[in-house]
Amino acid sequence: MSHSPRHIGLLLFPGLTQLDLTGPAEVFGRLPGARLHLICKTLDPVTADRGLRILPDTTFQDCPRLDVICIPGQIELMDDTPTLDFIRRIAEHCQLITSVCTGSLVLGAAGLLDGYQATCHWSSLDQLALLGAIPVARRVVRDRNRISGAGVTSGIDFALSVVAELAGDDTAQAIHLQMEYDPQPPYACGSPHSAAPALLARVREQSAGFIERRRQATLRAAQHLSPVSHPKP
Repeated sequence: MSHSPRHIGLLLFPGLTQLDLTGPAEVFGRLPGARLHLICKTLDPVTADRGLRILPDTTFQDCPRLDVICIPGQIELMDDTPTLDFIRRIAEHCQLITSVCTGSLVLGAAGLLDGYQATCHWSSLDQLALLGAIPVARRVVRDRNRISGAGVTSGIDFALSVVAELAGDDTAQAIHLQMEYDPQPPYACGSPHSAAPALLARVREQSAGFIERRRQATLRAAQHLSPVSHPKP
């Protein structure tokens, strides 16, 4: 059985959460006929937020036309005009425009989620509305040709959903089994809905500074969108 090449691009940038990228990349790399492109401004090694170094293989200038673009989460990108310009340009010809974690905020900052349902990490889900999106508290959200995953580990679920869209359920299920993706977490506290109130409050407090920085970046990005493309805060 032959498979048409699928060009799937994943955006790289300093300080990214590596699992936002490597989880989907592991799934996409198993898609028959897939060609992955790790895209960055330059070909210099990129250091993730926990120290892992990743090598890009193409630049904004040299990136080929993509079938899928995937944006991991990172707040600094919301103020990065060359990156936002690249995302807008490459998305014009993509079959699917996608994100993991707060990558959906970056898509929103690029003006690509106006009127679309989307999700992101639970701590910043409400911020999507500032960019014209419709926040949905689910692990994976599909609205037309936009597919978004929630926080970090949801990237695997997200990527399997993308594979199912591109190649069908049988292919996605085969990859699911190949990876032995059968999560049995040691604790039932992986979302605000299952975590104990005291634990949730503690994590919110620990993350408060970072969440506020992200909110300020979202507000700045919202100011650059046209008045009709997002609601007032």
